Amino acid sequence: MPRVLVTPHPLNRTPGRYSQILESAGFEIVYPLAGQTLAQNAALLARGGFDAMLASVEPLTRDVLKASGVRAVARMGVGFDAIDVAAATELGVAVTITPGTLEESVAEHTIALMLAVYRDLLRRDRHVRQGTWPRKAWPRLSGKTLGLVGLGRIGKAVVRRAQGLGLTVIAHDPFPDAAYAEANGVRLVAFEELLRTADVVSLHLPTTRETVDVINARTLALMKPGSVLINTARGAMVDETALVEAIKSGHLLGAGLDVFKEEPLPLSSPLLELDNVLLCEHMGGLDEQSQEAMANLAAQCLADLYQGRWPERCVVNRDLGAGWKW
Repeated sequence: MPRVLVTPHPLNRTPGRYSQILESAGFEIVYPLAGQTLAQNAALLARGGFDAMLASVEPLTRDVLKASGVRAVARMGVGFDAIDVAAATELGVAVTITPGTLEESVAEHTIALMLAVYRDLLRRDRHVRQGTWPRKAWPRLSGKTLGLVGLGRIGKAVVRRAQGLGLTVIAHDPFPDAAYAEANGVRLVAFEELLRTADVVSLHLPTTRETVDVINARTLALMKPGSVLINTARGAMVDETALVEAIKSGHLLGAGLDVFKEEPLPLSSPLLELDNVLLCEHMGGLDEQSQEAMANLAAQCLADLYQGRWPERCVVNRDLGAGWKW
């Protein structure tokens, strides 16, 4: 019986449709000890004894994958930057993600962060609790321009919500869907033009060599004075030191961050000292519906691979397809 290590914290010893899918396909499910870190989960995988992994964002390096001997890793989510995909391909490990399961959740979270930062809700709540009522007026969001860096599934889900709030939406994408943009009133622009134009810049690209630290001292300086940065994509995209300086200097109005270079965010991070930065624990893609959908699709990918079916739309390293066998 093949053994699958299931590491996402919300699934730990919590049966559901995902576990029925795995068990019906013939898998034995193994969970890590509650409270283990991502690194500890990766180390557990590396000890061997597993045939597959239903993964969170564990750092799955070449060494971990090679030592583990797994045949497949099903990532619960759409980002796969924590996995050495090139090594996985070389080792014959199929890597899958769960497209189409979380864009509504991320889009809602993006709008929530934008509204909370732009209306200064964090400090307003604190003022009431402290018995102070400064009632300082902040800018109105309606009528402003939202710049989306990335116009894929998530970016498109943000568009309709933002337009409903009265925002003008512009976007930059390295592979733009021009037909969608034209049909939905989204103006496609160069990256630097977006930075100079947008009142709110929201990141929705994957982590690649080109996007690491794409928000840095130079690009932050290009952003409009008094603008806001929202990041629900990946922490690697933002130079956090440069962001702290841009906020401390007053160049930016604030920021809403759901992701960080190091997660959990260290308690020594200077981001924690800024009261106009709203921080969340990488929750953008997680609501009850998306969590269930991601878990079920990840489980189905493993079941399909084990039973000889190729889940084409979910596989990251598609070059394996022709000759891959469990």
